[in-house]
Amino acid sequence: MSRDLPPLNALRAFEATARLNSVSQAAEQLHVTHGAVSRQLKVLEEHLGVVLFIKDGRGLKLTDAGVRLRDASSDAFDRLRSVCAELSQGGAEAPFVLGCSGSLLARWFIPRLGRLNAELPDLRLHLSAGEGDLDPRRPGLDALLIFAEPPWPADMQVFELASERIGPVLSPRFAHFEHMREAPAKALLDEALLQTTSRPQAWPSWAQQNGIDPQDLRYGQGFEHLYYLLEAAVAGLGVAIAPEPLVADDLKAGRLVAPWGFSETPAQLALWVPKRAVDGRAQSLAKWLKNELRRSGNPQ
Repeated sequence: MSRDLPPLNALRAFEATARLNSVSQAAEQLHVTHGAVSRQLKVLEEHLGVVLFIKDGRGLKLTDAGVRLRDASSDAFDRLRSVCAELSQGGAEAPFVLGCSGSLLARWFIPRLGRLNAELPDLRLHLSAGEGDLDPRRPGLDALLIFAEPPWPADMQVFELASERIGPVLSPRFAHFEHMREAPAKALLDEALLQTTSRPQAWPSWAQQNGIDPQDLRYGQGFEHLYYLLEAAVAGLGVAIAPEPLVADDLKAGRLVAPWGFSETPAQLALWVPKRAVDGRAQSLAKWLKNELRRSGNPQ
């Protein structure tokens, strides 16, 4: 069996096409024409003697052979990109890039960033915000901080940091605050609840755990992201629902109140790190995050 590699340009064209699931996008990323990418894919298939893509409607679908090559080439090119990034900085270790939602970044991480930099000065942390579009398997991210439910992906080293706890919160500026703070949870049925499209199951899940029929809930103003939802709650526009860490500082400062406490969900706040990239920095960050959650009062 020959161990000669196919032409590098053909492998690059394949890796980009498989990653982006588009010949056109691959061509744009590689700064070549659509036809050039198509020709390189043909060269690769002829060299290997297998079909890598088949037509699927107006798009492409990987064959079993294509999936195998995609996984291998993705790992190889990711590693090459990582090493080249380190070398281009004169041998200095590249920053550790952590992805997380904009809400988690703004409401929990940034207020603690100074302490993290002081306690982990060698980490050289770089933060990347996104909403549902961050994937540590792709180039540019070293890890992902996320609320998610098991089972965990087989290709990830997952550091479980804290069980997710969610609950309703409202501001002293809310018009019905004095009544609501002393009322049972069922008083929420009389309110048009603030909601977010990024967590549509939050209210129904909490209601079910607290003896309230989710079908009886009424919803008011909706927001695309949790950050805006909580800003509206702080402004006194209504009752919102949120994970405990994201409102911990507001609760301590009295900007928000949680009259009915927080209920545990099946989800965890977890740090996802690709198994191929786990190193001492990821482990140090996971330990720091867990300690910080404990320090800020989030139950473990």
